[in-house]
Amino acid sequence: NQVTKHLNKVFADLKSPNKMEVTMLHSAPSWLSDPKHPNFEAAARATEKVYGSLPDYTREGGCIPITSAFEEATQMNVCLLPVGACDDMAHSQNEKYNKSNLINGVKVLGLYLHELGKMKGPKPSKCRCVELTEEELMEPGAFLRGFKCKCVM
Repeated sequence: NQVTKHLNKVFADLKSPNKMEVTMLHSAPSWLSDPKHPNFEAAARATEKVYGSLPDYTREGGCIPITSAFEEATQMNVCLLPVGACDDMAHSQNEKYNKSNLINGVKVLGLYLHELGKMKGPKPSKCRCVELTEEELMEPGAFLRGFKCKCVM
């Protein structure tokens, strides 16, 4: 494991008389998505309208196991919307959540869905994938299948 090798090297370089043992308790596949995907662009527009600034793509949430599981299971782009604050101390014994974040999170979600609704056609307009036919569009779930696009735009 690269992390274990790196930690052992750094510790060895310290020439400490102490001993260190690294044990991996659990792991999950990392998740990384393209912020240029129309799904992210819709989320960015919604975020800007609520918070007054564009989102800062910090790559937080990349180790949330369900994110990569959803993307793998649906073969669709997944986007995490910003609803927490950097000082929430997520998963700690003193975790908190501001009421204003809940209210703004609801606003972001509503505007995000509105932005998605403005997208032209069942696929992002810049997509190079083959468009769904009229018959395919009539099938249940066709609109969602249209967003499976993962091509580089």
